[in-house]
Amino acid sequence: MLHVFLLIVLLGEATISSDMYFESLERCNWFAANIVKRYGNYGSIHSLPAEHKSTAYCKPVKIDPKVTGYYR
Repeated sequence: MLHVFLLIVLLGEATISSDMYFESLERCNWFAANIVKRYGNYGSIHSLPAEHKSTAYCKPVKIDPKVTGYYR
């Protein structure tokens, strides 16, 4: 088995993506940090509706070494 990092993205309580695998934790965390950035005139994160709040994190997982669909 090959250890990689799975990027999980949530919007509100719904998982909207859990199919991006990264060989490097640093690269996975870079995408996680940039996916959840917000640009707009919210004034505060507290004024953002709960269903629009996003979370992204990297989870270590094992995949078959024959799989080639992961980011390097």
